[in-house]
Amino acid sequence: MANPKNQEKSGFSDLRRAARLSIAPMMDWTDRRCRMFHRLLSRETLLYTEMVTAPALVRGGALHLLEFSPEEHPVALQLGGSDPKELAAAAKFGADAGYDEININCGCPSDRVQSGAFGAILMQTPDLVADCVGEMRAAVDVEVTVKCRIGVDEQEPRDILPVFLEKIRDAGCRRVTIHARKAWLKGLSPKENRDIPPLDYDLVHEMKAAFGDMHISINGGIDSLEQAQELLAKGLDGVMIGRAAYHQPVDILSAADPVIFGTGAVISAEQAVRAMLPFIENELQNGARLHQITRHMLGAFAGRPGARQWRRRLSEEANKPGAGPELVESTLNEVIQRAA
Repeated sequence: MANPKNQEKSGFSDLRRAARLSIAPMMDWTDRRCRMFHRLLSRETLLYTEMVTAPALVRGGALHLLEFSPEEHPVALQLGGSDPKELAAAAKFGADAGYDEININCGCPSDRVQSGAFGAILMQTPDLVADCVGEMRAAVDVEVTVKCRIGVDEQEPRDILPVFLEKIRDAGCRRVTIHARKAWLKGLSPKENRDIPPLDYDLVHEMKAAFGDMHISINGGIDSLEQAQELLAKGLDGVMIGRAAYHQPVDILSAADPVIFGTGAVISAEQAVRAMLPFIENELQNGARLHQITRHMLGAFAGRPGARQWRRRLSEEANKPGAGPELVESTLNEVIQRAA
C-alpha cells in the first residue's frame, strides 16, 4: 500500500476538485521541471507526468523517473502498460513515491506505444483494461484513473465507448479523461492523430449523461480558459488541456485558480519566473543545464511585448556552459523594460 507519510505531504484529498482543470501528460514536455513552472502559475490545477512505462519501472528499475518535488502536488503519475500484474507493481512504486493518482494511458497512438501493446490500442480490449484497473486498485490506496480516446480505427465510438466505460467502472475506476477524437493506428502519425480526426464533444457530453456516477473530463482541441469554463458549465466534471497550456502557460494557468477554483489570485508571468529562480539554482547545483529548465518556460510571455526577445535569448544562451539563473533574471528585466 502507499506510504501514508507521502500521501500526507500533498494536502489534496479532493482530487475530483483538482481535476476540474488538469494539464495533459505530454511526452518530452511535462517533466518535473515543466510541472514546477506550471505549479507556480496555478496552485490548484492537477498536473500529470509524462507517461512512464510499467516495464521501465518494474523490469528496468528506473525509479528515478518517479522523482518530483513536494510542491508539485496535486500531481498524477501516468503509466503505460498492458500487463495487469506489472501495472499493479508499477502503481505501487508510484503510490509509495507519493503521487496523488495513478493513470493508465489508453490514448497514445504512437508506433512505439502500439508495439508495447498499450496506449490507444487498448481501446480494442476493454476487458484487459478492466483487469488492469482491478489489479492496480488492489495494490494501492490512491485513485486509479484512465485516459482514453473515443475509439480507434474502424470502431464506431458510440458503440465502443459506452462498453469501455462500463467495463472500467465495474472494475472500480470512477474518474476518466476522454480525448474526444478517434485514434487512427494505421495511416496517421502521432502528430496527425492530434489534429486530423474530428473532435466529437457531443459524444463526451452523452457519456456524462449516461455515466452520471463517473467523473468525466474532456480533452482535445481546448485552447483557452474561457473554453474550459464553457465545457464545465455544460455539465462536464473536468477539462484537460495539453499543447495550449505548454505553449501559452500564462494564458491558461495564471487565472485558473480564481476563475476555475474560486480561490487565490491571478499570477503574472513575471511573478512565476521570479519564483522559479531558487528552483533553477537548486537544479543547476544538482547537475542540470539551464536549457533543460528554460525550454519549458519559452512561452511565458506568449502574445505579450518582449515575447520574441525572451524566447530568442533563452534559446540561444541557456545552453551555453555556465549559464545560470542570472540569465533568466536579466532577460526578464529586459522584457519588463520593453513592455514599459
